[in-house]
Amino acid sequence: MSYASSTKVIRRRPVPEIGIDFPTNPHPVLQRVLAARGVREQRELDYSLSSLPPTHEMKGIDTAVELLAEAIATGKRIVVVADYDADGATSCAVAVRGLQDLGAERVEFVVPDRFRYGYGLSPEIVAVAAEREPDLLVTVDNGISSIGGIAAANERGIPVLVTDHHLPGEELPAAAAIVNPNQPGCPFPSKNLAGVGVMFYLLLALRTALRERGWFAAPARSEPNFAQLLDLVALGTVADVVPLDRINRVLVEQGLRRIRAGQMSPGIKALLSIAGREATRLVATDLGYAVAPRLNAAGRLTEMSLGIQCLLTDSYSAAQEMAAQLDTLNRARRDIEQEMQQQAWDALHLEQKQELPYGVTLYDPSWHQGVVGILASRVKDRVHRPVIAFAPGENGELKGSARSVVGLHIRDALDAIATQNPGLLVKFGGHAMAAGLTLMPETMDRFSAAFDTEVRRHLCAEDLQGVVMSDGELGPADLTLDLAEVLRGAAPWGQAFPEPVFDGLFQILDRRVVGEKHLKLVVRPREGDRTVDAIWFNAKAPENVRAGGNATLAYRLDVNEYRGRRSVQLVVVHLAVVDG
Repeated sequence: MSYASSTKVIRRRPVPEIGIDFPTNPHPVLQRVLAARGVREQRELDYSLSSLPPTHEMKGIDTAVELLAEAIATGKRIVVVADYDADGATSCAVAVRGLQDLGAERVEFVVPDRFRYGYGLSPEIVAVAAEREPDLLVTVDNGISSIGGIAAANERGIPVLVTDHHLPGEELPAAAAIVNPNQPGCPFPSKNLAGVGVMFYLLLALRTALRERGWFAAPARSEPNFAQLLDLVALGTVADVVPLDRINRVLVEQGLRRIRAGQMSPGIKALLSIAGREATRLVATDLGYAVAPRLNAAGRLTEMSLGIQCLLTDSYSAAQEMAAQLDTLNRARRDIEQEMQQQAWDALHLEQKQELPYGVTLYDPSWHQGVVGILASRVKDRVHRPVIAFAPGENGELKGSARSVVGLHIRDALDAIATQNPGLLVKFGGHAMAAGLTLMPETMDRFSAAFDTEVRRHLCAEDLQGVVMSDGELGPADLTLDLAEVLRGAAPWGQAFPEPVFDGLFQILDRRVVGEKHLKLVVRPREGDRTVDAIWFNAKAPENVRAGGNATLAYRLDVNEYRGRRSVQLVVVHLAVVDG
């Protein structure tokens, strides 16, 4: 089997028979969609900030608050150590803005250059940070696996406060405080917060503590409204593709509401503008597909300081200049990615005479270390199995980025491989669906075999099919702009709370290729005489789709905006031509 012969199947989500009492009486299709996503009662749709769980439920937060409160009160220098992705950038911006708003006078940040230092608070980054003469280091979106780095900081007499959301290893670092909902013994009800969500929670707890101590009673101090940080929290949460449980949906929805109302940082405003997105109609997917890639481009191709500065500036003109630079970097990233994708497809074509391994590993010495994560994701989507793409790293090492499919917890899989093969992995870390790792080149073949073996322990052949999960069929009367608007604004859709997809049999009335690779269609459902426009982006074998023929479509009901006109449109995610 090669990637070219991969197939997809449509499966419909089961809808519970248990009725749901919605006092607001939403559209029946929306009720069906929400029920299929586990929504059982109205309170699960309460996206008010007051519905969030209290901060004290986060283990370690009281100790962290004491460290920060003392540092602020005594004018100590705080250095924030960031990560080089969008979650790390937004976490850093939230930390710096929030601490300054609380009265901290000496707050700086450092962010590792991924090509020189790699991920996290390494001993080398501690040395860089030490040049700022910090009294306290605060990690954001990293630190839980920084055993050596925190030991190095302790040797220098610099306490470290870790804020992170990644899964810990068997050993926790000897930090002065750790705030991470995934650390052992933490009772916080959500384990899915992004790094930016963890930092936001810490700031809320710190503000409460300072209020109780009378900090804001001083004439020169005012208590900040941290709702002003929610645009950054929403961006980082969506960009990191964490599961949108109810708590994350609250954070994202509140951030979206502020952006739609024009209450956003100049950096996000500038990024939306250069991406051509209208703030007043913004949805979560706009953050994920338009804003996050431009922000991430800095960390992928150069280093993330540019992205962080864009989020920190209060000058819109400065933000516009930095957003333009980020957009240029993102265009360069896309060009690099396209070339790497073609090389990956060529490599997979060589294996047409035999089936692909269950766990795919890819490597080319010309590949860009900052882009292999996107490459792994693209290949995973085509071959429907876990993929790890490698590029040359520093010191002769290989840097890998992994993406997984449902049924395989990729970080746990790497942990099992490391346990069974001591010394094979230099280091690794990550989440259920994405991870990073480092290998020596001479162990590549051995690792590839071990990875395939581990994947086969968890997945069967059926698991390697591409599956499109559908919310069922819509009647012709439901193919309306009104329902598209309802679904678009009903919730922050995203990871683990996916945007609704429907399926049905349609007749193709007209078809034309636009933009060289997209297929524009006019279709009619098998029952009824209503016609509707459809678009299939990056269409596969569009020449097989003929006017007058029939096809099964899996699609999102969407709103098309063109020259001020709004109309309903089907966004096709899968098309299968039906004979006869």
